[in-house]
Amino acid sequence: MEIYLVGGAVRDKLLGKPGKDSDWVVVGSTPEEMEEQNFKPVGKDFPVFLHPETKEEYALARTERKSGKGYKGFTFHTSTDITLEEDLARRDLTINAIAEDHSGKLIDPFNGKQDIEDKILRHVSPAFVEDPLRVLRVARFAARFGFRIAPETMSLMKEISKSGELETLVPERVWNELEQAMGATYPSRFILALQACHALGSLFPEVERLFGVPQPEKYHPEIDTGIHTLMSLNQASRLSQDPQIRFATLVHDLGKGTTPKEKLPSHHGHEERGVKLIQALCKRYRAPKQYQELAIQVSRHHFTCHRIEEMRAETILKKLESMDAFRRPERFRKFLICCEADARGRTGFEDRAYPQADYFQQALDAANEVDTESLRQQGLEGRAMAEAIKIERINLISDSFTARK
Repeated sequence: MEIYLVGGAVRDKLLGKPGKDSDWVVVGSTPEEMEEQNFKPVGKDFPVFLHPETKEEYALARTERKSGKGYKGFTFHTSTDITLEEDLARRDLTINAIAEDHSGKLIDPFNGKQDIEDKILRHVSPAFVEDPLRVLRVARFAARFGFRIAPETMSLMKEISKSGELETLVPERVWNELEQAMGATYPSRFILALQACHALGSLFPEVERLFGVPQPEKYHPEIDTGIHTLMSLNQASRLSQDPQIRFATLVHDLGKGTTPKEKLPSHHGHEERGVKLIQALCKRYRAPKQYQELAIQVSRHHFTCHRIEEMRAETILKKLESMDAFRRPERFRKFLICCEADARGRTGFEDRAYPQADYFQQALDAANEVDTESLRQQGLEGRAMAEAIKIERINLISDSFTARK
């Protein structure tokens, strides 16, 4: 039995990055032998075991063969005759096909170390095309590391996109890749990679439709809505590492992709049109509820935030109530970051201040200063109490804005 550290743990060590979980491959062993040594079997499709003490995963060396459509269409084979090189050959990218033995020596049959140094994402073998999920994985790695995709690998990604097999992917797996990409260092590169290999239209047509759609140059010097979306996503990445904020920013203008051509470059009503598209996208990929809720808030109300300084206190209160800001202050805070990313995601506006977010937050803080106990002591209750709170909130918001000016 020989044991090697493999995959992401080796890759991240070479990148000088802190690793997460360590994965191990076992060569020359059997399931029976693993269990005899108190390893706990957990794999359903192929033999994977948990170490009795560290609980890290140890997988028997294996090969795999395409046997049907989609990610699940694989059969796996393992035996004591399968070599480490054969196991590494089934992996997706050269940077993930490096092993390390107990002495720290690297086994690198596909020159993954060199590709790490050259910052290139390159497939291991032609079998890359057999798993459509790899299109998303490569795009995610581009977002995570900022590496460029080798031309020959991009060609295979285009081949997968053209085959129609992306449509066979399990929705949860697509969402998992998107969510991880939104939390990566360069999330916009995920979108650009999918666009370059013609996968964006298949997986996220709502986003693909934004490219080439014009906006008024007066407010959007970059003009193209797709470019504005990526610029906003870049700004969101500067402002926050929260993937919810970045996702909401990515989809905040989806409604502009459905504006009738005769109405362009105006996009009246795009906010509410975008809500329906967000709901459809989130339903399709079974996105967590909190992602959808924030994205809808941003789509529906981002223009409100941009114009907050022009509004009367009573109108501001209505907006705060409609956004459930009093009960969901943390979501409101994330909403404000998305609005700032949108405002700064324009050519020439990247480093401009965005006081509107402070104004809106100040309005909420002021409205929360209502002394409800004092109102109760006046004998108010029910509808009378609610009306008194409303009036007091309007006054507090108005006073806070006056003091600011």
